[in-house]
Amino acid sequence: MSETAPRRRGRPPRTESADTRDRILAAAREEFSARGYEKTSVRGIAKAAGVDSALVHHYFGTKEQVFEAAIEIAFAPALHAPAAVADGPVAEVGERLTRFVFGVWDNPTTRAPLLAIFRSAVTNETAAAVFRRLVATQLLRRVAAQLNLPDAELRAELAAAQIVGTALMRYVIKLEPLASADLEQIIARVAPVVQIHLTQP
Repeated sequence: MSETAPRRRGRPPRTESADTRDRILAAAREEFSARGYEKTSVRGIAKAAGVDSALVHHYFGTKEQVFEAAIEIAFAPALHAPAAVADGPVAEVGERLTRFVFGVWDNPTTRAPLLAIFRSAVTNETAAAVFRRLVATQLLRRVAAQLNLPDAELRAELAAAQIVGTALMRYVIKLEPLASADLEQIIARVAPVVQIHLTQP
């Protein structure tokens, strides 16, 4: 007769912890996307993930920290932008960066979480602060480091403002005719301005 050893109390096994954490993050992204930052609650995230709300606090802490963890994963594809800046001639950096960022936005898989981030950031200051911190530390400073020019951080921010502003009008506000314009036409018009911000003396 075989007996199953009783399960020890305490922290869950590492694999179970990782699965639970991933499930909470997936639920958080869905909740923030559907409801926005203000209307999303830790309790709602826990319910969607099928866990107790205390477990959400255990893994992430506050709602703000859950939001930051959730959008960091969603924002991950955009973090390859510094490589797009570095990989090629300086005279074409504006087009490379513009094409890369709009490629992320135009892909339905990566667009959905970005929309959730934007909608939360434009309606709630806490969410906006998290978004600013993530963009500044993980994206713009890394882009600036590739430029090796005076005022590199300001240059990177102005370039990002040009691209992000256009993306906001096209994908979030859906202003016509920009929303339905051919992507190549948009890149052709935006990229030279981005090039000026990044490299013009």
